[in-house]
Amino acid sequence: MRFKSSNLAQQSVELPGTRSAGATGVFRHVSHTAELVEFLPGHPELKSLYDIWQNSVKEFGPRDFLGHRPFNTVAQSYGGYTWQTYAQIDKRVNAFGSGLMYLNEKVLGNAQLNRWSLGIWSVNRPEWFLSEMSCNLYNNVSVPLYDTLGPDAVEYIINHAETPIVVASANHIASLLENAEKLPTLKAIISMDSLQDTVPVPGHTSAAKVLRAWGAQKGIRVFDFAEIENLGVEFPRKHIRPQADEVCSICYTSGTTGVPKGALLTHKAIVAALGSNAIDVGTESEDVVISFLPLAHIMGRTIDASAMASGAKLGYFRGDILLLLEDVGELRPTFFPAVPRLLNRIYAKLVASTIEAPGLVGALARRGVATKLANLAAGKGVTHPLWDRLLFNKVKQALGGRVQVILTGSAPIAKEVLSFLRIAFCCTVLEGYGSTEGIANATLTVAEEYIPGHIGCPRSSTEIKLVDVPEMNYFSTDKPYPRGEIQIRSVAMFSGYYKDEKNTKEALSEDGWLATGDIGFVDERGCFTIVDRKKNIFKLAQGEYIAPEKIENVLQARCNLIQQIYVHGESLQSTLVSIVVPEPETFAPFVSAIVGKTITMTDLAGLEAAGQDPRVRAAVLKELEKAGKAGALRGFEFVKRVYLTMDAFSVENNMMTPTFKVRRPQVKEAYTAQIQAMYEDINSAAIPAKL
Repeated sequence: MRFKSSNLAQQSVELPGTRSAGATGVFRHVSHTAELVEFLPGHPELKSLYDIWQNSVKEFGPRDFLGHRPFNTVAQSYGGYTWQTYAQIDKRVNAFGSGLMYLNEKVLGNAQLNRWSLGIWSVNRPEWFLSEMSCNLYNNVSVPLYDTLGPDAVEYIINHAETPIVVASANHIASLLENAEKLPTLKAIISMDSLQDTVPVPGHTSAAKVLRAWGAQKGIRVFDFAEIENLGVEFPRKHIRPQADEVCSICYTSGTTGVPKGALLTHKAIVAALGSNAIDVGTESEDVVISFLPLAHIMGRTIDASAMASGAKLGYFRGDILLLLEDVGELRPTFFPAVPRLLNRIYAKLVASTIEAPGLVGALARRGVATKLANLAAGKGVTHPLWDRLLFNKVKQALGGRVQVILTGSAPIAKEVLSFLRIAFCCTVLEGYGSTEGIANATLTVAEEYIPGHIGCPRSSTEIKLVDVPEMNYFSTDKPYPRGEIQIRSVAMFSGYYKDEKNTKEALSEDGWLATGDIGFVDERGCFTIVDRKKNIFKLAQGEYIAPEKIENVLQARCNLIQQIYVHGESLQSTLVSIVVPEPETFAPFVSAIVGKTITMTDLAGLEAAGQDPRVRAAVLKELEKAGKAGALRGFEFVKRVYLTMDAFSVENNMMTPTFKVRRPQVKEAYTAQIQAMYEDINSAAIPAKL
């Protein structure tokens, strides 16, 4: 991994003469005050993803690039990682891209020869990259579909993007065919999995024949990946080089309310983001990156694209997040991008096996952790000659033993978790902040940072300002630090929402500023900290503003009993209540100690019943109170009642978006009776008994 040296004391600066009424001046990274990064370092000639891929093939052709773990159908197990080189992948991209062009024109008879959209629907795997890069070689537009999307969202996106062809893993083909009547633009489906029968069974109709016949009945052609590659080999096409300002992808955001919005991402925007990545957290050709963050989400895509641009190896997980650490142990990555939800689980397991362990092991671990945390807080780094040899070199093996950098984003992470991970894995842990609209490229902590609790400084391609939010009493003139809504502007920025001028104008100002909805402050070092949320706010009866997402993030990061949480308040009530889905692994021993009998983590019915026990609810409420105090919540931000359920919020029950954000109106509706009962309990307790 490659990092530029940083000045911890001054990470960003306010540009002179840029202040305006109701806003701070414009902040830029201290090393990029004169101009923002737009290209890969030293390569201003690479203006598109097409250009970057051609350069990578030329420079790294014989090196391993994409790896996956093949499934042995005889042994019924996964093997080790097998690899394809940059040159081998390039040959396949050319073949698949040519095959797609032939299919679109000659087989489907579409008059539009390029600039059409290709849907991609699967978990991370080599075929995902091949499909996306084929769009870049022939100037088409990729339209990622979240692997967890329900049929309604898939229907909307395919129709909205007017997508004629979808490349999908086999498990999604039936869903597409079932809804064919609602997908008038869809003309062909390409299975990432083989539809060829290796051993035909006499007298039996194969699943492949059934799918093809079903598709023919619906007016949709069904192929597999190899067939399209073979078409491309037989009928090769010349590349159609895209221009920098042309759209390469429509990335649909999975909003918590309303229909998805299609963010238009241009080649130059993504190239600017990759340039920023190369400077701020650069992978190199010797690095190994694990790919498991959803590629339909911009964070996962830019990480994978950065690995490609630098000649690194990119290993895909098997598709099961519960088995991820097994894949990590096999791959032994040097770069581990993650999200707080996963890191919280890793943290909980490490704490249980170290500082909470009984006997001598626990005693030594507590001393070692305390020593290393003290050194970290003093700016002495993340390694220690004695305690690493005795303890932490073994802990590092949980992530394969070679991780140099952990990157976290998409949601806040608790200070104590961040610091513990730094000293436990003896590596750099970076926290980033961004959005689809800003190509996940707003802020990042620097490599040498040891102070937790903030989101770092502007990326090298981005500038930031804070704008007053009077209704919430946040002002750019606040002391000791300016506060306000975080707004960002960058070359690495979407160009608007597809077919949606209204939302585009609401999101982007005329001079290119994106309103994030997050409230933050900037300190004397030029580091930004998020303190509140402008959207989804409401007033309690006493007039206090509440940002429930902020409270949920605080509690979830600091209470390992929580898998999911929804915090609720009303303008006619003065307190908050919550719906909590416990984490079975930690909740099971917790409730077993309270109810006096063993309940295992797999006994969901037993955990559900225990969750209704008043003693358990009271104990969980105490844990939430501890977490709230640790997260510096204000008194009115503490939840006063909790309802426990093992029925997780999910995409399937419409209570979560595909990016794991709670759909607030849907959860409220589903738990109306429980919310009402909690408020009745609070209000009855507040009524004094008659003398």
